[in-house]
Amino acid sequence: MANGPLIIVSGPSGSGKSTIIERLLAEETRPLHLSVSVTTRPPRAGEREGVHYHYWPRERFDREVRAGMFLEWADVFGNGYGTLKQEVEPHRQRGVGVVLDIDVNGWRQVKRQCPEAVSIFIRTSSPEELERRLRERGTETEESIQRRLQGARTELSQAPAYDYQVINDHLDAAVAEVRAIVRPLLERQQSHG
Repeated sequence: MANGPLIIVSGPSGSGKSTIIERLLAEETRPLHLSVSVTTRPPRAGEREGVHYHYWPRERFDREVRAGMFLEWADVFGNGYGTLKQEVEPHRQRGVGVVLDIDVNGWRQVKRQCPEAVSIFIRTSSPEELERRLRERGTETEESIQRRLQGARTELSQAPAYDYQVINDHLDAAVAEVRAIVRPLLERQQSHG
């Protein structure tokens, strides 16, 4: 059996990538698994272990990094984040497609190890739209908004290197566009399975 497809989805905070992924997973009838990342930061209100993240103490995270257990990892604002190989490889070996919701640094690391991965960059049509969304959330301090906007500029500079870019100004249209990219990969997998 051929390995299931590996699909990387990136995009700045506020681009709507998590919402698009949730919709894709809810609507897709073929086997598709969202890899749950590890983080050393504490859970936010409403977040659950094994659903949003695996919450690990820093010592365990560092030990697993040294042991080579991560497909990709990074230190972001003092917190460790990473994708465990065991969250990806067993599913792919069973022919299941795996979605990674990771940033551009993670994408670079994964592409080096898995050049066959298909990458999708989610963005808004303008930086102004992204800023409007971040402000509408009402959960960010001004300092946090500015930090996220600076991060978005850096990430957007990498977008042209992705296989696909999807503009998310209208959620239904963006979900349909991502589905149109992912579905043939899953169908190809089923025909080889």
